[in-house]
Formats: sequence, C-alpha cells, structure tokens
Amino acid sequence: MARDVVRRQGAGLSAAEVSGKVAEAAVRERETAGALTGWVHQSSSELSYEDPQHLAEVWKARHVEWLRVRDLIAAAGAGMYDPEQDSVGSAWAREHEERRAAALAGHAAWMAQRREAKAELHAAVWLDASTGRRLRAVAEGTGLTAEQVLAQLAQHVVLGADGTLSIPPFTPRNS
Repeated sequence: MARDVVRRQGAGLSAAEVSGKVAEAAVRERETAGALTGWVHQSSSELSYEDPQHLAEVWKARHVEWLRVRDLIAAAGAGMYDPEQDSVGSAWAREHEERRAAALAGHAAWMAQRREAKAELHAAVWLDASTGRRLRAVAEGTGLTAEQVLAQLAQHVVLGADGTLSIPPFTPRNS
C-alpha cells in the first residue's frame, strides 16, 4: 500500500518536493510510533480510527519508500519523479495489479458460488424410529444415503390442484 500511495502522490514531484515528503513521513513515523490505543488521526487518508501499531507500520513503510524514491531521483539525476522510469516501483505495480485481478476473479467466482448456494436448500429432518428404519432400509437397498433418497423423493413430489402432495412410483437411482 505504501508503494502505491507514493507512486500516485510522487508522480511529477521535483526532488525538493520528494525531500519534503521524506521529511513529512519521518515526522509521521515518529508521531505514530508512540501513539496511544484508539488514537484518531484526522489528516490522514486512512480510516479515522486505526490500530496505532498498524498506522505506525504504514508511516514507516511510506518513509522507507519516499527515501527510495528520493535516492532514485538523485541517482538518475532526474529533475522529477516519473513512476514509469522507476523499475522497482513499476514491477511492484504490475505484481500488485496481477494480485488484484486474481483476487477480483476469485471473489467473482466465490460470489457466483454463493448465488448458486442460495438456490440450494439444506434441511435437517427428524423422523420417528419406524420411518427412519424404513428410510435407511431403502437407502441401503439402493446404495444411497438416507439424505440422497430424501432428495430424490423431493424431486418427484407433485403438487395437486387441491394442494395435496403425492409422489408417483419411482425407483431411487444411484447416479
């Protein structure tokens, strides 16, 4: 996250402006290192309420990244930061985008699975002893589980015009 923020904020900044960002990150790193539990940070783009330890880690990472960008500008003798010329930052951005795309694809697949699961019905059925014995005997005779036999029974239920339920004769199949 620190690299992403620095790439976005640093694009087009001069070496002096990047040095200012380094100084700001250093101050924020010191401030957050000793923050109290439940500290509210008003001027940050993060959430209003954060875990102080997490916030301190974020500013430490940003400080390190701003230092890297400052050193990159100095080494290249460039007048400003160009994220496209930053091979480390560009490689990280590509990897980040690949991970993001994979996560979005995984989430979409999970959501599709959840939509399908909503159409399913999972039921717990309590049967008296004699009905349970008959069901287990049918299941044993067909090589199915009792749940599979009940599912097949439910698939064959017919609702009559008068509201009565019936099941025409069928043979449970182990498919």
